[in-house]
Amino acid sequence: MGGLIIQFTVAFLATLAFAVLVNAPMREFGYAGITGAVGWLVYCLCLRGGTSAVGAAFLAALTLAFVSRAFAVVRMRPATVFLISGIFALVPGAGVYDMAYYFIQGDNRTAFEKGFEALQVAIALAVGIVLVMALPGRLFEVLAREKRVRHKAENTPPPDKGRDDFRARDAFWEKREKSFWGKGK
Repeated sequence: MGGLIIQFTVAFLATLAFAVLVNAPMREFGYAGITGAVGWLVYCLCLRGGTSAVGAAFLAALTLAFVSRAFAVVRMRPATVFLISGIFALVPGAGVYDMAYYFIQGDNRTAFEKGFEALQVAIALAVGIVLVMALPGRLFEVLAREKRVRHKAENTPPPDKGRDDFRARDAFWEKREKSFWGKGK
């Protein structure tokens, strides 16, 4: 159990670092890290449960894409902000490296096996992502319903009650402008 916690933490930090590298918005670093860490945790649990590397990568990609879509709806960002960073830990780079290594060593049979496994993992990742991204967006709208109601209430100007209420309206728009521009004009 302690090993899984360490792997979750390291996957979170690695994904967070990759989010910085791909220039994700700073406010989304933590969510991108969580996405990658959850994907890696599912991958590790599947491998411990006896699933093949290809099956584990497929299930991890499904989970990763689902979490990315959920964060995209809740955070009102494109899903790729979380997906690109999150997929980093699952990409079969070690398999491709092993393939090249065995090929250079002259062990073509092992090189072919490693390369074929890396290709299978890459295809499993792609299929898992496509399956979740093809789901209708309405399935994820439930997650954002409360946030949108709260967001709408905060961003709706007060009702116009005639000439006497102009100060409240002006204060609302001034507050909006300051929050948009930072410190104001």
